[in-house]
Amino acid sequence: MAVSKTKPLSDIMEAYSEGHRVFGENKVQEMVSKYEELPKDIQWHMIGHVQSNKIKYMASFVSLIHGVDKFSTLKEIDKQAKKHDRVIDCLLQARIAKEETKYGLPLEQIEHILQSPELSELKHVRVIGLMGMATFSRDEQLISSEFEALHSFFDRMTGKGHALKVLSMGMSGDYKLALAHGSNMIRVGSAIFGDRNYIASN
Repeated sequence: MAVSKTKPLSDIMEAYSEGHRVFGENKVQEMVSKYEELPKDIQWHMIGHVQSNKIKYMASFVSLIHGVDKFSTLKEIDKQAKKHDRVIDCLLQARIAKEETKYGLPLEQIEHILQSPELSELKHVRVIGLMGMATFSRDEQLISSEFEALHSFFDRMTGKGHALKVLSMGMSGDYKLALAHGSNMIRVGSAIFGDRNYIASN
Protein backbone atom coordinates (compact mmCIF):
# COMPACT_ATOMS: atom_id res chain seq x y z
CA MET A 1 0.00 0.00 0.00
CA ALA A 2 1.52 3.30 -1.13
CA VAL A 3 1.31 5.99 1.55
CA SER A 4 0.36 9.07 -0.45
CA LYS A 5 -0.45 11.43 2.43
CA THR A 6 0.67 15.02 1.76
CA LYS A 7 1.66 14.08 -1.79
CA PRO A 8 0.30 16.03 -4.77
CA LEU A 9 -1.98 14.46 -7.36
CA SER A 10 0.85 14.41 -9.89
CA ASP A 11 2.93 12.09 -7.69
CA ILE A 12 0.01 9.74 -7.20
CA MET A 13 -0.73 9.70 -10.92
CA GLU A 14 2.91 8.85 -11.62
CA ALA A 15 2.61 5.76 -9.41
CA TYR A 16 -0.82 5.04 -10.93
CA SER A 17 0.65 5.12 -14.44
CA GLU A 18 3.10 2.43 -13.33
CA GLY A 19 0.19 0.21 -12.35
CA HIS A 20 -0.26 0.93 -8.64
CA ARG A 21 -3.85 1.14 -7.43
CA VAL A 22 -3.76 1.10 -3.62
CA PHE A 23 -3.04 4.35 -1.79
CA GLY A 24 -3.24 5.35 1.86
CA GLU A 25 -4.12 8.66 3.47
CA ASN A 26 -4.16 9.69 7.11
CA LYS A 27 -6.57 12.63 6.90
CA VAL A 28 -10.14 12.11 5.75
CA GLN A 29 -10.54 15.53 4.12
CA GLU A 30 -7.41 15.08 2.04
CA MET A 31 -8.46 11.58 1.01
CA VAL A 32 -11.93 12.76 -0.02
CA SER A 33 -10.43 15.52 -2.13
CA LYS A 34 -8.07 13.12 -3.88
CA TYR A 35 -10.85 10.57 -4.40
CA GLU A 36 -12.89 13.20 -6.19
CA GLU A 37 -9.99 14.20 -8.46
CA LEU A 38 -8.39 10.87 -9.29
CA PRO A 39 -9.42 7.70 -11.20
CA LYS A 40 -12.17 5.71 -9.56
CA ASP A 41 -10.40 2.34 -9.75
CA ILE A 42 -8.03 3.48 -6.99
CA GLN A 43 -8.52 1.69 -3.68
CA TRP A 44 -8.26 4.21 -0.85
CA HIS A 45 -7.07 3.11 2.59
CA MET A 46 -7.53 5.23 5.69
CA ILE A 47 -4.33 4.72 7.67
CA GLY A 48 -4.55 7.51 10.24
CA HIS A 49 -6.24 7.46 13.62
CA VAL A 50 -9.96 7.18 12.96
CA GLN A 51 -12.24 9.87 14.36
CA SER A 52 -15.83 8.68 14.53
CA ASN A 53 -17.27 12.02 13.40
CA LYS A 54 -15.26 11.85 10.14
CA ILE A 55 -16.32 8.35 9.06
CA LYS A 56 -19.41 9.62 7.26
CA TYR A 57 -17.27 11.54 4.76
CA MET A 58 -15.43 8.46 3.48
CA ALA A 59 -18.04 5.75 4.00
CA SER A 60 -19.19 5.80 0.38
CA PHE A 61 -15.81 4.84 -1.09
CA VAL A 62 -13.08 3.85 1.40
CA SER A 63 -11.73 0.34 0.73
CA LEU A 64 -10.02 -0.41 4.04
CA ILE A 65 -9.80 1.37 7.39
CA HIS A 66 -6.57 0.45 9.16
CA GLY A 67 -6.43 1.98 12.60
CA VAL A 68 -9.58 0.88 14.42
CA ASP A 69 -8.87 0.76 18.14
CA LYS A 70 -12.35 1.08 19.68
CA PHE A 71 -15.46 -1.04 19.37
CA SER A 72 -17.49 2.16 19.26
CA THR A 73 -15.61 3.08 16.08
CA LEU A 74 -16.64 -0.22 14.49
CA LYS A 75 -20.27 0.57 15.38
CA GLU A 76 -20.04 3.98 13.72
CA ILE A 77 -18.42 2.50 10.59
CA ASP A 78 -21.25 -0.02 10.46
CA LYS A 79 -23.83 2.75 10.81
CA GLN A 80 -22.33 4.88 8.05
CA ALA A 81 -21.67 1.94 5.70
CA LYS A 82 -25.31 0.88 6.01
CA LYS A 83 -26.38 4.25 4.58
CA HIS A 84 -24.47 3.40 1.40
CA ASP A 85 -25.44 -0.28 1.36
CA ARG A 86 -21.79 -1.24 1.70
CA VAL A 87 -19.65 -3.52 3.85
CA ILE A 88 -16.46 -1.74 4.87
CA ASP A 89 -13.37 -3.79 5.63
CA CYS A 90 -11.36 -2.87 8.73
CA LEU A 91 -8.21 -3.79 10.59
CA LEU A 92 -7.99 -3.74 14.37
CA GLN A 93 -4.90 -1.87 15.48
CA ALA A 94 -2.82 -3.72 18.06
CA ARG A 95 -0.54 -1.87 20.46
CA ILE A 96 2.74 -3.69 20.06
CA ALA A 97 5.23 -0.83 20.42
CA LYS A 98 6.86 0.10 23.70
CA GLU A 99 6.21 3.79 23.02
CA GLU A 100 3.38 5.29 25.05
CA THR A 101 2.25 7.53 22.20
CA LYS A 102 1.15 4.72 19.91
CA TYR A 103 -2.53 4.04 19.40
CA GLY A 104 -3.87 0.53 19.50
CA LEU A 105 -5.56 -2.14 21.57
CA PRO A 106 -3.91 -4.64 23.88
CA LEU A 107 -4.03 -8.11 22.33
CA GLU A 108 -6.42 -9.42 24.98
CA GLN A 109 -8.93 -6.68 24.09
CA ILE A 110 -8.69 -7.58 20.41
CA GLU A 111 -9.44 -11.19 21.26
CA HIS A 112 -12.43 -10.07 23.30
CA ILE A 113 -13.78 -8.02 20.37
CA LEU A 114 -13.30 -10.86 17.90
CA GLN A 115 -15.20 -13.23 20.17
CA SER A 116 -17.97 -10.82 21.13
CA PRO A 117 -21.54 -11.47 19.94
CA GLU A 118 -21.85 -7.72 19.38
CA LEU A 119 -19.32 -7.90 16.53
CA SER A 120 -21.36 -10.50 14.67
CA GLU A 121 -24.36 -8.15 14.88
CA LEU A 122 -22.57 -5.54 12.75
CA LYS A 123 -23.60 -6.44 9.20
CA HIS A 124 -21.92 -3.57 7.35
CA VAL A 125 -18.42 -3.82 8.77
CA ARG A 126 -15.97 -6.69 8.41
CA VAL A 127 -12.82 -7.14 10.45
CA ILE A 128 -10.41 -8.76 7.99
CA GLY A 129 -7.15 -8.48 9.89
CA LEU A 130 -4.81 -6.77 12.29
CA MET A 131 -2.41 -3.87 12.07
CA GLY A 132 0.54 -2.98 14.27
CA MET A 133 3.32 -0.41 14.28
CA ALA A 134 6.64 -1.25 15.86
CA THR A 135 8.63 1.02 18.13
CA PHE A 136 10.50 3.74 16.22
CA SER A 137 13.96 2.38 16.88
CA ARG A 138 17.13 1.13 15.24
CA ASP A 139 17.07 -1.90 17.51
CA GLU A 140 16.16 -4.63 15.02
CA GLN A 141 15.86 -7.22 17.78
CA LEU A 142 13.23 -5.10 19.53
CA ILE A 143 11.31 -4.49 16.29
CA SER A 144 11.47 -8.17 15.37
CA SER A 145 10.13 -9.20 18.78
CA GLU A 146 7.18 -6.81 18.43
CA PHE A 147 6.35 -8.03 14.93
CA GLU A 148 6.66 -11.65 15.98
CA ALA A 149 4.34 -11.10 18.94
CA LEU A 150 1.60 -9.84 16.64
CA HIS A 151 2.28 -12.56 14.07
CA SER A 152 1.91 -15.24 16.74
CA PHE A 153 -1.31 -13.68 18.00
CA PHE A 154 -2.65 -13.46 14.43
CA ASP A 155 -1.92 -17.15 13.90
CA ARG A 156 -3.61 -18.01 17.19
CA MET A 157 -6.74 -16.06 16.25
CA THR A 158 -6.97 -17.63 12.80
CA GLY A 159 -6.43 -21.01 14.45
CA LYS A 160 -9.51 -20.33 16.57
CA GLY A 161 -11.56 -19.82 13.44
CA HIS A 162 -11.56 -16.05 13.11
CA ALA A 163 -11.63 -15.06 9.44
CA LEU A 164 -8.54 -12.85 9.43
CA LYS A 165 -6.50 -12.58 6.24
CA VAL A 166 -4.53 -9.31 6.51
CA LEU A 167 -1.57 -8.80 8.82
CA SER A 168 -0.41 -5.24 8.23
CA MET A 169 3.03 -4.50 9.67
CA GLY A 170 5.99 -2.60 8.35
CA MET A 171 6.78 0.76 6.79
CA SER A 172 9.59 2.07 4.60
CA GLY A 173 12.19 1.71 7.33
CA ASP A 174 11.28 -1.73 8.68
CA TYR A 175 9.23 -3.52 6.04
CA LYS A 176 11.87 -6.18 5.40
CA LEU A 177 11.76 -7.22 9.06
CA ALA A 178 7.97 -7.14 8.93
CA LEU A 179 7.86 -9.41 5.89
CA ALA A 180 10.21 -11.82 7.62
CA HIS A 181 7.75 -12.01 10.51
CA GLY A 182 4.61 -12.73 8.52
CA SER A 183 3.35 -9.36 7.32
CA ASN A 184 1.31 -9.54 4.12
CA MET A 185 0.57 -5.82 3.83
CA ILE A 186 3.21 -3.11 4.17
CA ARG A 187 2.74 0.66 4.21
CA VAL A 188 5.41 2.28 2.06
CA GLY A 189 5.61 6.04 1.59
CA SER A 190 9.08 7.58 1.41
CA ALA A 191 10.55 4.54 -0.36
CA ILE A 192 8.08 5.21 -3.20
CA PHE A 193 7.51 8.95 -3.18
CA GLY A 194 10.61 10.24 -1.43
CA ASP A 195 10.60 12.28 1.75
CA ARG A 196 7.40 14.17 2.51
CA ASN A 197 8.04 17.74 1.40
CA TYR A 198 4.59 18.82 0.26
CA ILE A 199 1.94 20.19 2.59
CA ALA A 200 -1.55 19.54 1.27
CA SER A 201 -3.76 22.60 1.05
CA ASN A 202 -6.96 20.60 1.52
